[in-house]
Amino acid sequence: MGGKDIFSLSPLKWEKNNVSDEIASILLIIGGILVSFSKTRDEDEYILKIRMESLIWATYVNYIILIFAVLFVFDYTFFNVMIWNMFTVLLFFMIRFHYVLYKSKKIIEDE
Repeated sequence: MGGKDIFSLSPLKWEKNNVSDEIASILLIIGGILVSFSKTRDEDEYILKIRMESLIWATYVNYIILIFAVLFVFDYTFFNVMIWNMFTVLLFFMIRFHYVLYKSKKIIEDE
């Protein structure tokens, strides 16, 4: 190896970096999980069903968008799409779950 040690050939290198984006990403993921999967006050089988259907729906929508991005988005823009894609499953889930929950409570109140 000609005088180089094994660690100098490693693709991992220590570099100085501003860690604020990593901390923000971790907090966003943890916060999204806590908000998404916290029990509601009146948690029952119907709400569990809405929760499961919303998670499945969010996964489908997320991967449809990802397939679209793989086909039509390139270069650095694709990298940005992949970064945002980490958060969109939780975002789509929260939006759909709370929308269906709101809509179902409104129907119950109207009856």
